[in-house]
This record gives sequence, structure tokens and C-alpha cells, in this order.
Amino acid sequence: MSATPQPIRIIPGPALDYYLGQGYYRMHQDLFTCRFLPIEGELHTVHWLRLELARMHYGPEQRRLLRVAERFTVRRRPFQLTPELEQLYAAYRQSITFDAPPTVEAFLLAGSPNNVFSTEVLEIRDGARLVAAGIFDNGARTLAGIMNFYHPEYRKFSLGKVLMLLKLEHARALGHFYYYPGYVVHNYPKFDYKLFPCPAATEVFDCLTGQWLSFSWPEVHRQAAELMTDWNENDFAPDDEA
Repeated sequence: MSATPQPIRIIPGPALDYYLGQGYYRMHQDLFTCRFLPIEGELHTVHWLRLELARMHYGPEQRRLLRVAERFTVRRRPFQLTPELEQLYAAYRQSITFDAPPTVEAFLLAGSPNNVFSTEVLEIRDGARLVAAGIFDNGARTLAGIMNFYHPEYRKFSLGKVLMLLKLEHARALGHFYYYPGYVVHNYPKFDYKLFPCPAATEVFDCLTGQWLSFSWPEVHRQAAELMTDWNENDFAPDDEA
């Protein structure tokens, strides 16, 4: 008698909403969080972000990039790992100056045969050619932007930012509350592009209090100082058991 195949378990949308709201995020097939990131021998603090969609408004640059999207064909579909996606990511990875996983499979699945997230992909095509892809996870009332990549020949169109805006528009069309883009890093500007859509609608997570607060750089500086103080006090506190 053959064994009955077990259904693939998917993280329920409300559960993903909850953990995103607690400062967790997807890594491969897990949910994780962190407070620090070592970069070039220095320890930097990590600050998780979300955008409150009801407060979103666009400026001239955001509206211009949404018009850029109109020259291409945009399609949304359930995520499926394909050679076409991997080829596009390989071309993208050769053009960037920061560390990134070697493949889409390594980024999302890391060897797992199944995906436990409700994942979709936005494809941007120039004719039949796939020129950009944006992958995101769906919650019940939230959307988490996981990765964006594009062919370097199309760099002038800022398709990474275009994909962020298209994901936000999709989340707003669904009536979602929040969009989670990941984190920024204190005193390390390579992640600051995540603030591009609308800083006024962006919140930053204070992991020491569990609160989401209106984003500002002074608020990030304050949180960074408190995190470093907390780290140093815990790291060098005398051991009561000694």
C-alpha cells in the first residue's frame, strides 16, 4: 500500500501578519529576526521597517516610475522556480556590488523541496523577454517584499524601485494594512532605498519595547544607541554564578 501524500503546510496568513508585526521576516523557509549586522569588522544595528498603506502618498518621482511601468508588460503569478528566473537573477548578481545568495533557489528555498509561504512573483517583460522580477509573500492583511532583481541592461529604468511600487499598489488594491520591505542598517546607507516609496508612511520597529514608531533618522539613532548600550551591558555584565 502506498503512503498517502501529505499536503504541503503553508504558514497561515494571520500567523505571518503576527510575526511580521513582531519584527520577524523570512529567511529561506524560516522566520527570523536580528538586531545587529557585522559589516567589515564593525557591528551595526538593524531597524525593521513597515509602511502603513492608508497613509501612503506618492511624490513626482514615484509617479514617474509608475508611468515607466506602463511601457512594459506586468504580470503577477504564483511563484514557481524556473530557469528563466534563475538566468535573470544570475545576470543581475553579476552587476551588483554587495553580497547576495548565488541563486534564487538559495535565497528562497535553500534546498527545501517545498515552499511554506504563500509566495507570488511580479514579472516585468519587454515583449517576451523577462527583464525584472519581484517576489513577495502574502499574509492576511499584509505583504512582505522579499526580493527584486532586474537585467542590468535595464538599469536606467530603476526597475527595482518600480517593483517596490507595484507591490505596494497590489497590497493597497487588496485592502492590506501594511507592507514590509525589510530593514535599514544604522550608518550603512546601502539599504536606505527601502525608504523610497514614502518615508512619511514608514514606521520603524523598536525591538526593546515592541512598538512601531514613525520613522525618522533621529529615531533610528536613538534606537541604535539604546541597542548598543543594551548589548554592552549584557555582554560585559559580571556573572553572578561565578
